[in-house]
Amino acid sequence: MNIVLLEPEIPPNTGNVARLCAATKSVLHLIEPFGFKLDDAQLKRAGMDYWQQVEWHRWKNWSAFAEKIPASARLWFIESGGGKNYSDVKFSADDYLIFGRETAGLPKQLLETHRENWLRIPMFNAQSRSLNLSNCVALVLFEALRQQGFAGEICWHQSTQ
Repeated sequence: MNIVLLEPEIPPNTGNVARLCAATKSVLHLIEPFGFKLDDAQLKRAGMDYWQQVEWHRWKNWSAFAEKIPASARLWFIESGGGKNYSDVKFSADDYLIFGRETAGLPKQLLETHRENWLRIPMFNAQSRSLNLSNCVALVLFEALRQQGFAGEICWHQSTQ
């Protein structure tokens, strides 16, 4: 799977997503501009020692990213207001799950251009604006992996002696 963070702003969220990508062997794509420096201590702390286990790519902007992805790639834009729930689509191993800035989400023009691939995570409380970015990534990523039978899963047991 490919996880795309478009203009992330909060270092701990990006670090948590990097850790999630390490654990699931997902590729992380970070698209500038960022709301922090990549050497930010909070970013490193949230990602712990997982950064060296993550395959990740840094892109100068959306155009640079879009230019390099395979023409056959399926892009899924996860943002409130989408026409379908994320759990109502069939994901593939090479799909790209795209998430926007913590404060503003994904650009409306991008969503309108890709309306058929605009997915939402259901919310049940009208007063709750949103979920945390790293939680959203985890929800959608694990649904996609579940659909694929958790291919490549490594089971381990921790002794409680």
